[in-house]
Amino acid sequence: MKSGRLTETIQLRSVDATLNDYGTPAVDGYRLRTVRAERIDQTTEEYLRAFGASDEETIIFRIRYLEGVTNAHQVVWQGEVFNIRQVTPIGRRKGLDLRCARLTG
Repeated sequence: MKSGRLTETIQLRSVDATLNDYGTPAVDGYRLRTVRAERIDQTTEEYLRAFGASDEETIIFRIRYLEGVTNAHQVVWQGEVFNIRQVTPIGRRKGLDLRCARLTG
């Protein structure tokens, strides 16, 4: 992994759901770390779902290895929040590929 290719800045954050005083789930996002990343691929596909047509934007980021990154975390890139769908390790603790998705429309 060449450091010159890590041109994007992303934030990894965890999401915690707690119950407020009225018993309604309240979602809080806590920033874990800000890291440099390489954007590998970015696609948008349109789907017909039960609630109508929607677009799903999929993006793959490559970052240096970071212990503890799971599907329960989120990525914030250019002010947009993406859910991590898949975490793929590269080599022996060399890096991670994060496949992320965001539902729009």
